[in-house]
Amino acid sequence: MMKKSLFIPHLQSFSQTQSLHRNTFINLFSSTTSTSLAITDVETKLRSLCEEPTSQFTDAVSLFTQSINSSLIPSGSTCNFLVTLLTKSKQYNSALKVYALMTRVEVSSSFLTLTAVIECFVHAYKPEFGIGVLGLLIKRGFSANTYVVNVLLKGLCRKGEVFKAMELFRELGRNCLSPDVVSFNTLINGLCKVKKLEEAMDLRGEMEGVNCIPSLVTYSTLMDGLCKVGRVNEAMGLLEEMRVKGIDADVVVYGTLISGFCHKGNDDDDDYVIRGKELFDEMLGKGISPNVITYTCLINGLCKIGQWKEATQVFDEMTERGIRPDAVTYTGLIDGLCKDGRATKAVELFNLMLEKGEEPSIMTYNVLICGLCKAGLVMDGFRILELMMAKGKKPDVVIYTNLASGFYANGKADKVMVFFDLMLQDQNIVELEGWKLSVLIQGLCKQGRLDEALEIHRKMVESRSITNMVPYNMLIGACLKAGNVEKAMGLWKQVLQLGLVPDSFTYSVTINGFCKLHLVNIAKGFFIQMRAYGHNPTLFDYNTLMATLCKDSSLEQAKRLFHEMKSTNCEPDVASFNTIINGTLKAGDIQSAKQLLMDMHQRGLAPDALTFSVLINRFCKLGQLEDAKSVFERMIACGFTPDAFVYDSLLKGFCSRGEKEEFINLLRKMAAKGVVLDSEITSTILECICHISEDLNIMELLPSFSQQPSEGLSITCNELLVKLQKLHPELQLSAA
Repeated sequence: MMKKSLFIPHLQSFSQTQSLHRNTFINLFSSTTSTSLAITDVETKLRSLCEEPTSQFTDAVSLFTQSINSSLIPSGSTCNFLVTLLTKSKQYNSALKVYALMTRVEVSSSFLTLTAVIECFVHAYKPEFGIGVLGLLIKRGFSANTYVVNVLLKGLCRKGEVFKAMELFRELGRNCLSPDVVSFNTLINGLCKVKKLEEAMDLRGEMEGVNCIPSLVTYSTLMDGLCKVGRVNEAMGLLEEMRVKGIDADVVVYGTLISGFCHKGNDDDDDYVIRGKELFDEMLGKGISPNVITYTCLINGLCKIGQWKEATQVFDEMTERGIRPDAVTYTGLIDGLCKDGRATKAVELFNLMLEKGEEPSIMTYNVLICGLCKAGLVMDGFRILELMMAKGKKPDVVIYTNLASGFYANGKADKVMVFFDLMLQDQNIVELEGWKLSVLIQGLCKQGRLDEALEIHRKMVESRSITNMVPYNMLIGACLKAGNVEKAMGLWKQVLQLGLVPDSFTYSVTINGFCKLHLVNIAKGFFIQMRAYGHNPTLFDYNTLMATLCKDSSLEQAKRLFHEMKSTNCEPDVASFNTIINGTLKAGDIQSAKQLLMDMHQRGLAPDALTFSVLINRFCKLGQLEDAKSVFERMIACGFTPDAFVYDSLLKGFCSRGEKEEFINLLRKMAAKGVVLDSEITSTILECICHISEDLNIMELLPSFSQQPSEGLSITCNELLVKLQKLHPELQLSAA
C-alpha cells in the first residue's frame, strides 16, 4: 500500500482546481487500504469519465497520469481502452500522452491501440513516427491491414512526402498487402498536388492490373491535377473514358473541367471558355445542379474573354436558381463590368452585394476602385475607400496606388501626399511595408515628380519603414536620369549609413545612369566596385558600359570588357556584338569587324536589323560599297525591312562615289516598296540629285513616291520636285 504522506500533498494541490465528484474519488487513495481496490476504483472512474454523455477527457487523462505516477497502474485493457477512445474522439495529443505513459510502465499495447497511435501521429503531422509504430506492430506479430496503411499514406501525402508514401506503398505490396481503391486514390491525389502527373496517370493504369477499378474520385482527382497545369484536353479524355466505363460524372467532375477550361481561356483564344460553357450546358441538361464555385468559374471565364453580357446572364440565372453568389462571384463580375467600361453598373452590383449581406473582400474594393479611377470617376473611388474604412477594412497599397494614379490622371496629384500622410499617421489603416510603398515612389518617378517621390522616401526613412533596397534603387535611377548626381550620391551614402547592402540592381541603375550622363569614368568605378563586392555584372551592365566606352572613343577598353564577357558565364548577345562591331568599323578596322561577324555566327547568334544597319552605314562611310550592297541584299533575304537610316546610308554612299545608276535604282526600289520619305532622307535625296543631275533627265528618272504623309514628317513626290526646283531653277522641273 502506498504511503499516504507521499501522495496527499500533491493530491491536495490537484484537488483545488477539480470538480467535487473528482475530489470525492481522489480521497479513495487516502482511505483505501488495498492497492488492488484502489486500482479497481481508478479503472471504474476512468471509464465513467470517458463514457458520460459529456465526456471529461481532460479529467480522465489527469487521473490516469496521477495513478501512473502513484504506481497504481490500470490494467492493460483499461489503458488500451483509453487510448482508442481518445483517438476516436479526436483527442490525439491526449491519446499520445496516455500511450507514452503506458510505454513507460511497460503496459502491452493491443492492435487497436497501435493503430490508434499511428492515426494520432498522422494527425500530429508526424507520419514518420507512425511508420515506426507500424514496424512495432508487425514485430509483435500483428498483421498490418489496408486501413492502417491508408492512414499512413494520407499522412505522408498531406505532409508533401509523396515519394516516401510511394516507397511504403511498394514495400507493403512486396509483403503481399493488397492496396484498395483508397490507397491508389490517396497516392494519386498526393502526386497531383506536387504536379507529378505522369506518375499519377501510371498509377491509374496499375489499378486495373490488380483488379482495382478506378472510381469517380480517381477520375476527378486526375482531372483536377491536369486542369491545374492547363492540360484540359487530357482531362476531357478522362471524361470520355468515364463514359465508356459507365461512370456518371457529378458536379465535382463538371466543375473541375469547367474551371480548367475557363482558366485556360484568354483574350487571344476564347475557344476554351466556350467549351467550358458547353460543358456547363451539358451539365444542366443532365439535371446536375451547378454550385457557386462552378458558376463563379464560368462568370470569371466569360469576363476574361470580354463576353460581359453572357457573364451577366449567367449571374442572373444563378440567382434565379436560388444559388447565392459569394464575394468571389461578385468580384469577378464587378471586375468584368469595369473592364467593359461600365463602372457605374459595377457600383450598382456592388450595392446589391451589400444589400444581400455579402461582405466585399479587399480584392472587391481593389477592382472597383481601380475601375472607377480608370473611368475618370476618381471621387467615386475615393468614396468607396471611405466606405471601406468605415467598415473597418484595411486598405492595402494597391488601393492607394490606384487612387493616386487616378488623381494624377485628373490633375489632382496633391491628393497623393494626402494619402501617404494618412498611411503614416494611422497604422490601423494599412501596414507599412517598404516594398509596397515603393509602388508610390515608382509611380511618382515615372511621372517626373521626383521631388514628391523624395519627400515620400524621407518620411519612410523617418518612420523606419524601409527594410530593403527597392525604394533606393528606384530613386537613385530617377535622380541620375534627371541629372541630379549630388542627390543620387546622397542616397548612396544614406544606404550605407542605414546598414543596408546595395544589391546588383543598385549597381546596375547607377552604372546605367552615369553612362547616360556620359560620366564614363564614374560608371567604370561602380562597375569595378560591383565585382569587388561579389556581384556579377549582368549582360545589361556589360552592354551599357561597352556602348558608352565606344561612344567615348575608348574602343580598347570596350574590347577588354567584351573579351572578359566571353570568358565568364555572361555570354555576349547580339547587342554586345553590334556595339563592338560598330566601334571597330568606326575605327576603320574592317578586318576585325569581319572576324567578329564570323565569331558571332560560330556562337549561333543571328544578326538582327540593327546589325545589318550598323554594317551598311559603316561600310558606306568607309567607301566599301560592294560590302554594303552585299549586306543589304542579305538583310532583305533574312526578312528584315530596311529603315530610313539604311536607305539614307546607301544613298549617301552611292552619291559620294558618283554611282548614279545605283542611286537611281535604289530610289526606284524604295518607291516600289512604298517607302515614305521623311525630312532627313528627303534632304539626302535633294543633295544627291543636285550633284548628279547635270547630264540626266530628272523627270524621267525620278520615281513616284507614296502620296501618304506620315505624322507630318513625310514628303510626297510633288513636294520633292518643288523643293528641288527652288534649289535649282535652271533644271526647269515640273510637278507630276
